[in-house]
Amino acid sequence: MLLIRTHRDNILTPLQSVCGIVEKRHTLPILSNVLIEKSGDQLTMLATDIEIQIRTQTGEKEGTEKTAVTVGARKLQDILRSLPESAEVSLELMDKRMQVRAGKSRFNLQTLPCEDYPRMAQIDGEQARLQLTQKQFKRLIGLVQYAMAQQDIRYYLNGLLLVVVGNEIRVVATDGHRLAYASEKLQDSHPRTEVILPRKAIQELSRLLSDNDDVLNISLSTNQALFRFGAIELVSKLIDGKFPDYERVIPQSHGKVITISRTTFLQSLHRAAILTNEKFRGVRIVLASGSLKIISNNADQEEAQEELEITYEAEALDIGFNVTYLLDVLNNVSNEEVEIRLADANSSALITLPGNDSFKYVVMPMRI
Repeated sequence: MLLIRTHRDNILTPLQSVCGIVEKRHTLPILSNVLIEKSGDQLTMLATDIEIQIRTQTGEKEGTEKTAVTVGARKLQDILRSLPESAEVSLELMDKRMQVRAGKSRFNLQTLPCEDYPRMAQIDGEQARLQLTQKQFKRLIGLVQYAMAQQDIRYYLNGLLLVVVGNEIRVVATDGHRLAYASEKLQDSHPRTEVILPRKAIQELSRLLSDNDDVLNISLSTNQALFRFGAIELVSKLIDGKFPDYERVIPQSHGKVITISRTTFLQSLHRAAILTNEKFRGVRIVLASGSLKIISNNADQEEAQEELEITYEAEALDIGFNVTYLLDVLNNVSNEEVEIRLADANSSALITLPGNDSFKYVVMPMRI
């Protein structure tokens, strides 16, 4: 029974959209599969890992005759990728197998019953519905996602806080050592809503969203978030937990202020990082009148020193930081200059963008 015959990319493109969440080896074998449904001219693909579900549709017309199959997602993707770009591909169902044909190539893949394929329940108890562009949200999460924790025992840190307040959307990420905050204005006003999105959902959104002005619709409920853009629908469970009070963490009155070229600072830190201790990655920032020095050394008694001319007339300061935390923020903002606010050697630093109140990055000092 013929499922579909079409150009290779008409199957590969939607398959790649859903494949990112599929684990190669799963305790439930069916979760390594993708669910493919055909209805008239409409082809739907769906993948899930129980926590996140991604669905994509191609074609317009739904039909009365419906066909569905589940097949190994990664295997099908690898087969399609390996075929010539111009290939005409057909997918046929034969007993408990799916045959992929292209020219004189044949691949017989095992299938599993589509009735057994788990689907996430439809979103209910909606709290907020927002609309912004794909580019806006992609930029927002790009400004903070590197600060999310990885496999932290405080599970609520392994994700991103999304806050809607009035006509503003805020995103916050922290791993306990640094915190990144970014905000964007919305067209409409909404009641205050706070949810924590899991790390994997943020990574998939970052991968799938386009850098354009096409619409992104977001629906938030008590335990799920739904994102609709283009032909893609992503549903994610939320992390249940109490996120730290980010407003208390952001310093309000640090008196020592430096404005510095982002590229120059980034390049100097990269060079100094070469001779840091591999485990602790510490660098010292030494401020004096008109000068900023970056000093690093390691267990082999090797040392690097970079000196930059800056406009600075306040008292001298010697403070240590994990260089990775500084490199992360400088690599993820695009402004020509950054502003660094400091108090003393034991207080966190605040990095902002000159004349822009919608981005803040707080990094804790370290003893060196």
